[in-house]
Amino acid sequence: MLKELTVNTPHEGFVEITSQVAEIVRQSRGEKNLCQVFVPHTTAGVTINENADPDVVKDMLLALNHIVPKLAYQHGEGNSRAHVKASMVGSSVSVPIINGTLHLGTWQGIYFCEFDGPRKRKVYVTIL
Repeated sequence: MLKELTVNTPHEGFVEITSQVAEIVRQSRGEKNLCQVFVPHTTAGVTINENADPDVVKDMLLALNHIVPKLAYQHGEGNSRAHVKASMVGSSVSVPIINGTLHLGTWQGIYFCEFDGPRKRKVYVTIL
């Protein structure tokens, strides 16, 4: 089963998509499966991180901006920093499904990571 989500993103930041992914899992009625979340963009990514304290995702973005500085990149579109950050974060995550629900840790959430927005982005959720 493959479903597509649309995410409206800010200029740069993390958008929690856990509830949308969980709803797709619920609709799939899978008891024991695997959920794969894939972002088909080269300047955005997806990650799993803490969703209890909003400062965690702010700190993640702060750290990524520190690790990937503004340089004289060669790419003509001017968004090379976004490409580098997206490669570092990655384009997919997998979460087990147990008893029909996402089996995330207590403080975990799924985040769409925007590095070159604002945009209307796609996310593909596959139940395997």
